[in-house]
Amino acid sequence: MKTPLTMPEEQQPKNIKRADVLMTEGFGLEVDGRMKASFPTEKGALKSALDLKAKFPVLQVKIYDASKHNRTLVELPTGKATIPIEE
Repeated sequence: MKTPLTMPEEQQPKNIKRADVLMTEGFGLEVDGRMKASFPTEKGALKSALDLKAKFPVLQVKIYDASKHNRTLVELPTGKATIPIEE
């Protein structure tokens, strides 16, 4: 006979970030219109955006500035595409 599972007495807190709550500070990484990550500095957000764009150049990647309420489209510098062409 199987013993029933017991639930812990205290529920563990969940760190859930809601997608419908607008950021008030820092910088967000927006991929194809959806907020994916947040960063305290613009430099961190830009580095992550460029790394993602280098791996997946088709994605539309933007950085959201919460203090100014604007988005900046991230593009790879020319000549940085990492797609090998086989002949």
